[in-house]
This record gives sequence, structure tokens and C-alpha cells, in this order.
Amino acid sequence: MTPRPRSRAVAAGAAAAVAAVAAGAVVLAGGDGSGSGPETRGGQGPAGGGLGALGGLDRPGKLLFRNAVPGPQSGRLAGVPLAAPGGARAVSGLSCVRVHARGGTGVCLTVERSAHPQAYAIALDAALRPTRRIPVPGTPSRAQVSPSGRMISWTVFVSGHSYAGKDLSTRTGILDTRTGDVIPDLERFTLLRDGRPDTGVDLNYWGVTFTRDDDRFYATAKTKGTTYLVEGRVSTQAMWTKRTDLECPSLSPDGTRLAFKKATGDPARPWRLHVLRLRDMKETALAERESVDDQVVWTDDRTLAYGRLRGASTDVWTVPADGSGAPRMLLSGAFSPAPLS
Repeated sequence: MTPRPRSRAVAAGAAAAVAAVAAGAVVLAGGDGSGSGPETRGGQGPAGGGLGALGGLDRPGKLLFRNAVPGPQSGRLAGVPLAAPGGARAVSGLSCVRVHARGGTGVCLTVERSAHPQAYAIALDAALRPTRRIPVPGTPSRAQVSPSGRMISWTVFVSGHSYAGKDLSTRTGILDTRTGDVIPDLERFTLLRDGRPDTGVDLNYWGVTFTRDDDRFYATAKTKGTTYLVEGRVSTQAMWTKRTDLECPSLSPDGTRLAFKKATGDPARPWRLHVLRLRDMKETALAERESVDDQVVWTDDRTLAYGRLRGASTDVWTVPADGSGAPRMLLSGAFSPAPLS
């Protein structure tokens, strides 16, 4: 399919550190990257470093995250036992702006420091060895691996740094680790909005979350100032709208619910976490009332984890997924949680 023309200007490179939870996202760009040059497959050598004591990505019971404790290891991929997150951290030599892992596969979004900063999506095997390095054109925002570990998705800001900004321009891509196929931009797909093809030049997509079949997915689309939950299939390169006013979906492990952010209209707290039950589209507001990072994950079928801004740093918090209870800090000085359960 031929990509639609893009009327938006493309901003070059990835910016320096941006922390904007209140604006609708946390983007922490920087780190030493993992080399330069074009896309590569394998041959990068081990990147796990100090994570060896925690075992590989195919062993459950750990929490991966971006270390946000100030110091020389800030920005590195790190891990702790999920049952004892307050214990000693195992810290790798890999710098990541975003991290996610499932099914023995990981993804690290990193920014290479140079006169012209370049962001990359790095696929990792179960031993945390890079197997693919794909240049991505912007500031990393979100990444996710499908439950089986086969599919990897990422979103970057090509311009702007908030999903609420008028200058928003995103690029969302997908890698099939089994076939090696890369879809560089979901804008190549056909979108059916209210049953009719939408070819608007202002369309933006973000937040892909895959079902267990490695084909069907949910994501956010935005056009003409309105956000939509969309469902799609990689095999047909098609998507269709499901409802409005839903952003940054994250599918539960049992596949029955989506965690998402919903606009509140309050400038001080512009988004609130909700959970949508897919069988009847019933939504539940969660106990977390602060605006949080857009990459929300499920630690199990009952609990969500996410980053929350604290001054110049971030912490990982959890909240029950049924609207009960209260938010609880799980890990200080951390960002972009990725539980392996």
C-alpha cells in the first residue's frame, strides 16, 4: 500500500531530557546509546551486564525498568525481583529511554548522543543480546512487546512532546521478530472511521497493544482533535474505530480489559487512568488521580504499574485495576516498568 502524503513538518532528531507527565507523557531522552550507523541485525554482543543474576527475559518473577536514580547508572536498563522490588538493583550496561519485555523478547528505545541525535528501537533476545537495531525518527515515547514475544511496537514524537499538543506528530512502527518484517508507520494502514475510510492528513497513531494471536491489536488514533480507540490487524493492514476519548491502551493479561488514559478537562490533572471492559465497553475510573506516564502495564490481572513524576525524577507506582484501594509506590527512582510474570 502506498503511504499517504504527510502535510506535517518533520522535526529532526531527538531532544534532550523532557519530563512532562502533567502534559500527558513522560519522555526522558538521553543515554549513551548502543553504537552508530544504519539498522543492524545481531552481532552487537551481550548487553545485559549486571542483569545476569536475575536470569533471562524468559524467566518470570522480575521487574525490568529504566534506572532513574541520579548517578553514573542513571538511564540504564535495570531489574529487581518482582516480589522484592526494594532490594538491590541489577543494572545493565544498556541505556534505554523506554523498555518493555514479554515472552523472552525485549525492546529498548535508546537515543545515541551525537551532533545529530538519533533514536533506535533495539530488539533484545532472552539473554538481553541485541538482535536488531532500527533507526526511528523522533523522540521515544512508548514501546511494547506482544505476549508471545514475537511482535514489537514503538511510538516516537516526530514533533511536539505531548499527545495534547497542537503540533503533535507521531510515528508508530512494528517489528515482526519471526519474519524480520518492519512496518515503519501505522499510517500505511487503512483506517475505517465510523465504517468509512479516513484519509485525513492529520492522523496520528500511538500506543499499540497486541492480543495473544500476534495479529490483532488496539491503539489510539487522533484526527481533527478527537482521539479514538482503534482495533486492527497486521495481516490485513487495516484498522477500525471502536469508540472516542481513549488514549494509550494496555491490554490485560487475560485479554478482557484495556487500561487507558482519559482526558479530564482539568489543566492541572489532564488525564486519569481508567479500565475498559471490552465485552460491554463499561469503563471504571481508578484510584490514581494524578496524571501519569502513558506507558501503563499490568503486573497481573488485578494491578497496574506506571511511572509518576517526582521533581526531576520518576517513581514506579501501582494501583488496583478495579477502582478500589489507593495508589502505592512500588519503586523509587525508576521509570518504564516491564514486569515479567
